[in-house]
Amino acid sequence: MTAPLPLQSEEPRLTSLSHGGGCGCKIAPGVLSGLLRGTRELPVPEALLVGIETSDDAAVYKLNDRQALVATTDFFMPIVDDPMDFGRIAATNAISDVYAMGATPILSLAVVGMPINVLSPDTIGKILEGGAAACRDAGIPIAGGHTIDSVEPIYGLVAIGIVDPALIKKNSGARPGDRLILGKPLGVGIMSAALKKGKLDAAGYAAMIGSMTRLNTAGPDLAAIAGVHAITDVTGFGLAGHGLEMARGSGCDLTIDWTAVPLLPGVREMAGAGHITGASGRNWASYGDGVSLPTGFDPVDQAILSDPQTSGGLLVACAPEAEAAVLASFAKHGFEAAVVGEALDASDAPRLHITA
Repeated sequence: MTAPLPLQSEEPRLTSLSHGGGCGCKIAPGVLSGLLRGTRELPVPEALLVGIETSDDAAVYKLNDRQALVATTDFFMPIVDDPMDFGRIAATNAISDVYAMGATPILSLAVVGMPINVLSPDTIGKILEGGAAACRDAGIPIAGGHTIDSVEPIYGLVAIGIVDPALIKKNSGARPGDRLILGKPLGVGIMSAALKKGKLDAAGYAAMIGSMTRLNTAGPDLAAIAGVHAITDVTGFGLAGHGLEMARGSGCDLTIDWTAVPLLPGVREMAGAGHITGASGRNWASYGDGVSLPTGFDPVDQAILSDPQTSGGLLVACAPEAEAAVLASFAKHGFEAAVVGEALDASDAPRLHITA
């Protein structure tokens, strides 16, 4: 039994209208770096505590000694065909960047592009309803937004949060000796590829949706734990890409024990059957030279390592003495987090090392 297709036969499947779904739509990191080159010359006000320097999850602007504003935007094309699920996933993913900074979300703005002559008002309305459901779960309003008529369906949010400047958690604060803890299993990109080919059963679909619509609400609690030094969320560049960003931003090497990394059910088998996104290969082409793999590392595992995660889990770097508190905080919020590696003194240039 495969996952049901919710749309009526006369209306196209949402995923048939997009050339890439979810965070797999992201421009590859190597290409993106070149595109952003000119923006790095813009003036940076003293109050801007976090900008684009280390490809962090959100911008942070200091308002006063006790408050800083966290701002981010994220949007993409359909990764699933159910419009409610698509809206929930896109909104959950956008809000995640606020949580990844250790902040509490306070409001959002909708970013909407829809082919209005192709999709029915009912379908578009359900996408927006799904986004509203995720915002309701996060306890925030959709306070406005912008809409356009576009060729491909696009949905997401501008998400705004608030944080004490002393509790901001960048992706660049890891220290040698830190433990690396991952909040969600990997594999949603591979599962979405299987879904597109009609090879994902109902149980797999439920597991994929459950992961992508779970808000990373542990972020503010994690940020308040003494000994938590860095947080990021694992999204379109995969575990390898976001791990390498943390290594480079922090100026230290990271090592990940591949045998300790949790995967969603059936992901390795799906990848072995060829259900791999094109974004996985583009990711690896952009940053693979910064990742050391063990001899004989299976190409299937390499594809999972660079698999784009949509609304993925938080990756936390913390001192060893904070490990138990971090795991307990994740558990309090319903996550089965796993210790997957550690930070090391940097080699000639910070790298990500995979062991197995």
